[in-house]
Amino acid sequence: MPIATWCILFAGLLPIFTVAVAKWGRRDFDNAEPRAWMNELTGLRRRADYAHRNHFEALPLFAAGVLVAQQFDAPQGAVDAAALAFIACRLAYTALYLGNQASARSAVWTLGLLCNIALFVITALYS
Repeated sequence: MPIATWCILFAGLLPIFTVAVAKWGRRDFDNAEPRAWMNELTGLRRRADYAHRNHFEALPLFAAGVLVAQQFDAPQGAVDAAALAFIACRLAYTALYLGNQASARSAVWTLGLLCNIALFVITALYS
């Protein structure tokens, strides 16, 4: 299986990591109304929840980009490179979000978006 396909799985698991950071060690978690409970978090836990939400928002475009590139037989090496760059951006994004580095986080988010766009450009150039 190509590296880029594994990257889709990894990107799909990132929200689980960040929500675990948000919930870790809190015994008052309300499983009946988890979103209301999450909205009351502050500091690092709140930022982890926001990163969790953003990972879900970023996933569809990334997964579509990889799958479209592979469907149209774009060069797999270029697709893998763009997918790995996206994952690197998402990991950096998470660290910057948790570290409360808003400007750097936004810059890395933009780089991740450019990786997604690159997947479609690669496809357009080679299909």
